[in-house]
Amino acid sequence: MGIIKSSAVGSVVAFTVMSGLMAAPAYADETPAATSTEEPVEVNTAPPQEPEETGLLEESELEPEPEVTTRPEKPPFDTPDAEYCSPRNVYVPKTKGGTYHKGVGPTNSNYNGTSRVARSTFVSDVTGEVGVSVTAGLSGSVSAMIAEIEGKYEVNLTAKLTAKLGNSIAVDTPPKKTTNAKYGVYRLKNTGTSYKIYSNCQTSTKKTITSYTPLKVGWYLWES
Repeated sequence: MGIIKSSAVGSVVAFTVMSGLMAAPAYADETPAATSTEEPVEVNTAPPQEPEETGLLEESELEPEPEVTTRPEKPPFDTPDAEYCSPRNVYVPKTKGGTYHKGVGPTNSNYNGTSRVARSTFVSDVTGEVGVSVTAGLSGSVSAMIAEIEGKYEVNLTAKLTAKLGNSIAVDTPPKKTTNAKYGVYRLKNTGTSYKIYSNCQTSTKKTITSYTPLKVGWYLWES
């Protein structure tokens, strides 16, 4: 069982939540409240959005791409004056979407049943890794796709990020409200076009690819 603490400072009722457990309220006295120097924490009004696409694949589930070669059924044929292109996979980022939070571990919740503002502290109780998710049909590697997205939008992305055990966050919970907290990884959504160029300069069918790529580790908070 996790450690549970509660304390009261000034007119604020404070809770500490460990491993998803909720502490009983400690009622505050009437002494002046201490001034907080902490930066405000963003608290949302709804749970994190799920990715809009279905059929997403993790990087480990993607089938390896065969080597890009000439398509023999398509002219021009291999003659001295035939047009030649360097065979390659192409990925072109098209639309930068929003960020989506993928949780690691359970959602922690704390209800403030008092008539005063309560301070809730949440602590992550698991370690987990979050990677890239992408729709089927990507030509080339995930790392090449990430490099193109980074170059176009001037962002720093990575194929995997780890949300670690023991990270904590504190936030005020209004009276008669519940603060919910989920720890995990924010991922950037992007839509792009993927295709192959063959040595005879023919191209494969262009496919629209949607991806969610790790951007940063953090908490997602919302009230209910």
